[in-house]
Amino acid sequence: MLPRITSRQNPLVARYRDCARGRPPDALLLDGTHLVSEALAAGVVVRHVAVAADAVEREDIRAILDTLAERGIDHAAASTAVMQAISPLRSASPIVAIGQRPTSDLARIYGAGALVVIAADVQDPGNVGAMVRVAEAGGGSGLIAAGGTADPFSWKALRGSMGSALRLAVAVEPVADQAAAEARRRGCRLVAMVPRGGQPHSESDLCGRVAILVGGEGAGIARPLIDTADVRVTIPMERPVESLNAAVAAAVLIYEARRQRTNGAKG
Repeated sequence: MLPRITSRQNPLVARYRDCARGRPPDALLLDGTHLVSEALAAGVVVRHVAVAADAVEREDIRAILDTLAERGIDHAAASTAVMQAISPLRSASPIVAIGQRPTSDLARIYGAGALVVIAADVQDPGNVGAMVRVAEAGGGSGLIAAGGTADPFSWKALRGSMGSALRLAVAVEPVADQAAAEARRRGCRLVAMVPRGGQPHSESDLCGRVAILVGGEGAGIARPLIDTADVRVTIPMERPVESLNAAVAAAVLIYEARRQRTNGAKG
């Protein structure tokens, strides 16, 4: 018989709500069946799981509960009111968990054949999550959330990454210039994405060790950071379109890099 949480005053509810706000900083909120399953599959440390009492017999939830029992992870059934309090979604998810944030691993990010995305001042957590997802899908080695970029482990970014942030090496660097300098120290060429005036992306050499700088919504990459880049790359666009969504732009360049590396040469 699962323990029950029926009161919104239960201390666990406050714990979940704090986690949704990013407290403590080493915790993360896993909202929804997919993310909880992905966390368990990726070996993320899961501290507690709350399951909607009316969903415990669902086949997908039952499989998760079996895994939790096997691993000795604390879990409980929660009333509808409690689930509405701990799930940040307007329509509460049937399962929510508190996990431990994966540690940053620069050795993985800058390993052999490094293809790194440096997200500089990308403020929308959904965009950050999508960038993590496409970095993993396209064979990137990792992502650095730099400057004013949204927390890649916030619940919104985690949902945007669809679990990729739990597998791909991800790090946070509060100063974008330092993120670029670290990439250079690790032997990467810096490739800055600019809306106009750069080399066409399909004509740019993206083989070897590369760090792709992607700027935030609206302002793009700060001029001093652009000036430090080895290469400036522009994705051709039909007028009157002036720029692409940050995650879309990152996807175009990552997959161009993948194409070049697969073919062994650009062009």
